[in-house]
Amino acid sequence: MNQPAVALIAAAARALEQGALVGFPTETVYGLGADAENPAAVAAIYAAKGRPQDHPVIVHLAPGAALDYWADEIPGEAHQLAAAFWPGPLTMILKRAAHIPAAVSGGQDTVGLRCPSHPVAIALLQAFKGGGGGIAAPSANKFGNVSPTTAQHVRDEFRAECETGGALAMVLDGGASEVGIESTIVDLSRLASHGPVLLRPGSISAEAIAAVIDQLPAAPDAAAPRASGTLASHYAPHTPVAMQDSATLRTTLAQLQLAGRKIALIHYSAMPAAHADIRLPASPDGFAHALYASLRAMDTTGADLILVEAPPQGDAWLGVNDRLRRAAHGSSGIVHGLLNQQAP
Repeated sequence: MNQPAVALIAAAARALEQGALVGFPTETVYGLGADAENPAAVAAIYAAKGRPQDHPVIVHLAPGAALDYWADEIPGEAHQLAAAFWPGPLTMILKRAAHIPAAVSGGQDTVGLRCPSHPVAIALLQAFKGGGGGIAAPSANKFGNVSPTTAQHVRDEFRAECETGGALAMVLDGGASEVGIESTIVDLSRLASHGPVLLRPGSISAEAIAAVIDQLPAAPDAAAPRASGTLASHYAPHTPVAMQDSATLRTTLAQLQLAGRKIALIHYSAMPAAHADIRLPASPDGFAHALYASLRAMDTTGADLILVEAPPQGDAWLGVNDRLRRAAHGSSGIVHGLLNQQAP
């Protein structure tokens, strides 16, 4: 893993304190960071990403940060989960403290908080405002696109901003993100009335949360707070994506190739050859780690379609299936259309 020099970390912290944006690694994906208490800096995140103003961002905190500075009405369960999973890939939604700008919450009265475990992220958070600040950081990509898991992905995504000296001051390189998909998000802001609610699955399962707080998080309800990465269409490359079970995919692949279509294939079991091909590990952790990098790689192959072998069902695969379902949203007619259009 790359480890930026202490001087580079200090420079990144100063840039954040001056209102600039910094790309930095976390164990989940790379974040596009700004001073969470500077509304103008947070607004620069939204502008750089093209992110809707009502879509909240997550505030990243250093280990040992005081939750009661950022949130009000903190239930005991929040402290239990922080003790069990922080630093790590768990975001908690809590009632936002009145002095924390609403910009980080998309105008809501809640705030998403997490403490990342990546050593570069921790070093940056400890250097930023002496460890007492929060870094607002959604994934470092244009809104709706595939999240970045390397520093080069961030540079590619914001090439224009990097070349023209825009709001993005620098990108810290910490190697490839270990987890590879975004954090689990659990809502604790309505605990008394709704119990814990799982807003976004990730590598920390609902069962793991229940083992700590003796309550299994429920599915999102209509009144649940808005949270990062929960729109129907998200995490999508420019090339259309279709996800199919193993048997259907084999048939579809043969039909599309017979029709002269270029197919990029992401799979984990034995499959026929395709225009471009990546075989991922058949384990949830290995699949998740490589997923976004694979989608980005396949997006550069000139394929007409990215076909993905649907992962197994089950709790361990919930986060991966969630990301793929959003990446493939609205693609139900794409395969039919490619089969029925005249090949170029």
